[in-house]
Amino acid sequence: MIKRPNYLKVCLSELVGTYALVLVGPASVVLTATIPSLSKVESLCLIALTFATVAGLMILALGKYSGAIINPAILFAAVASRNLKGSLLFPCLLFQFLGGIAAGFTLKILFSSFDKTNLGSTKLASGIDPLTGLLIEVIGTFLLASSALVEGSIFKKEAHRALLVGATLFLLIMLIGPLTGASFNPARSVGPAVASNYFINLYVYLIGPIIGALLAGILLRLVKDRNGRKRNPIRVRA
Repeated sequence: MIKRPNYLKVCLSELVGTYALVLVGPASVVLTATIPSLSKVESLCLIALTFATVAGLMILALGKYSGAIINPAILFAAVASRNLKGSLLFPCLLFQFLGGIAAGFTLKILFSSFDKTNLGSTKLASGIDPLTGLLIEVIGTFLLASSALVEGSIFKKEAHRALLVGATLFLLIMLIGPLTGASFNPARSVGPAVASNYFINLYVYLIGPIIGALLAGILLRLVKDRNGRKRNPIRVRA
């Protein structure tokens, strides 16, 4: 169990990890939009690879401190599944959103002069209404959260965890990115939105991921309770 002296370390780890993900991931959206020679598939592949790589690297670098959740939705899933102490929910949420917003304003400093993507903000594709987009984000986040929770129970080595989560995120972005931008992460959407003042359909990327992640967390909790397993808390160093 995480002891009180580790709370600051956990929260700072989540701030740094979320900052890195929300800075580098959306930056790839901004930059690929400036390269006209790239096809839509090539741009999507580069964006998906960037997000997946950063997520994997954050697990390798910060997993020993906080589990490298770096996603408010998956944070809810971890608490719902009893993989994380409930007392960490709001402190980690605060630091994750702070990291995301700080990354958003860093993106504004770096790219506002030529950005055409609202700093990489998540947007619904033409023909995708908000309700459909919300359902898509629910499904995508459910799959991502399930992967993150299961890998924490099965894999003990950070490299294995990083590979599974990164691969899952890559595949989901490739599949869902053309429809909703494949957020699955409220901090990832809020950061660029606040910095660029782009709030269209933002609620889709707040409500959808949290619902999807909570469903994954509750399902895992029911399975563990049925099998009589004890919870597997986030592993951190003292």
